[in-house]
Amino acid sequence: MTAAQAPLRLGTRASQLALTQSQHVADALTAASGVPVELVHVSTFGDRSTEAISQLGGTGVFVSALRDALNSHTVDLAVHSFKDLPTAAAPGLTVAAVPPRQDPRDVLVARDGLTLGELPPGSRVGTGAPRRMAQLRALGLGLEVVPIRGNVDTRMGKVTSGELDAVVLARAGLARLDRMAAVTEVLDPIQVLPAPAQGALAVECRTDDTRVRELLAALDDPSARSCVAAERSVLAALEAGCSAPVAAHAELAEAEDGSAELYLRASVTAIDGSDGVRGSATGPAVEAEALGRRLAEELLDRGAATLMALGR
Repeated sequence: MTAAQAPLRLGTRASQLALTQSQHVADALTAASGVPVELVHVSTFGDRSTEAISQLGGTGVFVSALRDALNSHTVDLAVHSFKDLPTAAAPGLTVAAVPPRQDPRDVLVARDGLTLGELPPGSRVGTGAPRRMAQLRALGLGLEVVPIRGNVDTRMGKVTSGELDAVVLARAGLARLDRMAAVTEVLDPIQVLPAPAQGALAVECRTDDTRVRELLAALDDPSARSCVAAERSVLAALEAGCSAPVAAHAELAEAEDGSAELYLRASVTAIDGSDGVRGSATGPAVEAEALGRRLAEELLDRGAATLMALGR
């Protein structure tokens, strides 16, 4: 077997969602290149711990072990949920592909088929994300928002068992796991704005691995990459991690001159829901990161730093 035909080793977390996402990337890569791909399970600190993500240190708890495996040449590429990646670049590594993105919105899985507005005051709603906690509290519906951990089925099981009245999850994960039948409402971003890069995957490899970078180029979706770049630029400029109550969502449209244009929305909400700032900005897709920085500066001018500090 020649070097060009050698199987690629894809590093992945062992959760059902991570394996499903990684197998999707593996299949797409083999279909595009003819090169076989084998999955290599990597245990991360975030998987082993039962503590809340905010207590673990947030950004990076699901990522560092995969990056260690790349740097040690144990694997050739790794698949991450993009929203788990720290905004700072990792020396020697590069995100070589951002595949087409799933719908980034959040969804409700509630008892008796209820929607968010139909849940009676005092209902217990579970989520693991401070961003969701803050935005749910800000809606003023009188819900009791409960922090939870666990995989998708574990979280949904808390509703089935009656421990919780509802849970809020990312639509993308349920779609990839074929669990959309359990969804009782897809939440409007006007109510609950998604996390930066939610629904997107990041396929990372060593920067100096020319072969893998060239193979992964076939999986890259420029539209998804632009939207994610704008959203994560907001996060970086706010100096916030994935455990901060920061939301951002970019959409791509065609400008009057035919060029690609981004419409970006972002928000920062106090963890108790008592206050928040939202803003939006529009600009060329080729200036995605600058657009995100500009919107972040506007939010900072309106008190975003104080709101983030309240949740620490």
